[in-house]
Amino acid sequence: MRIGYAALASFSFAIASPASALSNRDFDCTSTRVGEAGSVVIKTTLGETPALVRIPSKIGRSPIVLWHGFGPPASEQALMEALPLDDVPAVKVYLGLPLFGARAPAGGSNELARRQQEDLATLVFEPAVMGAAKELPAVVRALEERNCLKRGERIGLFGFSAGGAAVFYALAERDVRIGAAVTLNASTGLSASVNAYERATKGSYNWTGAARRLAQRSDAAGRAKDIATGHPPPALLIIHGNDDAMLTPEVASTLHSALLPAYREALATEQLQLLLVPGLAHGWTSSGSQEALRSSIAAWFHNYLWPAGSTR
Repeated sequence: MRIGYAALASFSFAIASPASALSNRDFDCTSTRVGEAGSVVIKTTLGETPALVRIPSKIGRSPIVLWHGFGPPASEQALMEALPLDDVPAVKVYLGLPLFGARAPAGGSNELARRQQEDLATLVFEPAVMGAAKELPAVVRALEERNCLKRGERIGLFGFSAGGAAVFYALAERDVRIGAAVTLNASTGLSASVNAYERATKGSYNWTGAARRLAQRSDAAGRAKDIATGHPPPALLIIHGNDDAMLTPEVASTLHSALLPAYREALATEQLQLLLVPGLAHGWTSSGSQEALRSSIAAWFHNYLWPAGSTR
């Protein structure tokens, strides 16, 4: 896991540009006018979380909430450009992580790097990753108020890298109802992120009692039974690059092995899938696998997102 703000490569497909997004705190998903062939992007705040809400012309599935990572795509805007998911007839909600974008501390990436060096666990991982998951109930309430979903409806979740760790933590905490989730090159908790940090810096992290408690709380494999709770449990697709040198594919394989018994017990093994992608490194937006990744992610949500308005 690293701090970085690299420029994204331009893409050939058509997207709605956040630069021209409508700024509106009081939008309504049922009354916002959208052209037949397109989507409207609303720049807003949900609870206290900056968000881009992408509303399609036809809504047939529950909303998908998406988190970016610490490296590119490292903002809600960049993630929307990389993963618009226009093939899925759902409202897409791209959230900014705490400590990033509009909520970046004074000093920007230099300050984040300083915090990372001082204490990755309590000064970066806890506020940015676990903090993002803790904001989710307020985001859901705000979406309910704007008629983007019904109370009790199961949402979809997506997360890349550190955003993937937020997905796993949200699944384990179960503060909101989640029907389907996808992670991409995700950290599986603080321990995985520390290992990545040590590989990148060739240094050694100084574990404290507080950090060890955070590691236990955020360890997705250790909380496999919590993640698999539900009738049915959340449909979870774990995508990881075989060439990811930052967060190695072993973290994904280990998590899948830990989750599989719980999904078997729930008679829902088809709702858990591990996809290891040959040749894919951590920075997926600059790879030749982008189209295949988008297709796999869209197909998962097509298959497992609940119909819009369903609370069964």
